[in-house]
Amino acid sequence: MRETVLIIGGCRSGKSGHALHLAEQLAGQKIFVATCVPGDKEMEQRVLHHQKQRNPNWKTLEVPLLLSESIRENSGRGHVILVDCLTLWINNLIMENDDPENIDMHIQQLIQSLEKTECPVILVSNEVGTGIVPENRLARLFRDVAGFANQKIAACVDSVIWMVAGISVEIK
Repeated sequence: MRETVLIIGGCRSGKSGHALHLAEQLAGQKIFVATCVPGDKEMEQRVLHHQKQRNPNWKTLEVPLLLSESIRENSGRGHVILVDCLTLWINNLIMENDDPENIDMHIQQLIQSLEKTECPVILVSNEVGTGIVPENRLARLFRDVAGFANQKIAACVDSVIWMVAGISVEIK
């Protein structure tokens, strides 16, 4: 099986927990691709919390930017890849180079790696478009890029699960 799944929802909606649950149901070496670059103590605590939720048999890769390359390199048969999360990856891309064309190139490369993967890949992303319009350019750029990325990824994966209050709702 090489199913690709996008789990999307708001903050604290249960996305990561549900993604872990789905991955644990699958056979094979579990690979957790962490995109977070902790910038403060509070974020370091969040990372530790996520690490404690995972079974110790998980292999963890810290991949702030080269997501498509990581998926290609680790998508051998018998593996399960869980990426948590796309919105932090997008943040990292914007901080590296906020040119929309450059970011779109990375998103297209991610889609190509998903189309060629030999193993299940579960992606976690935040739905950021249900709030107010941000008041500054960088926040609007992030919201827009994340929204377009979510649309493109949702179109190419096999299934999409929306998380609301800890409840999973299959939308594709």
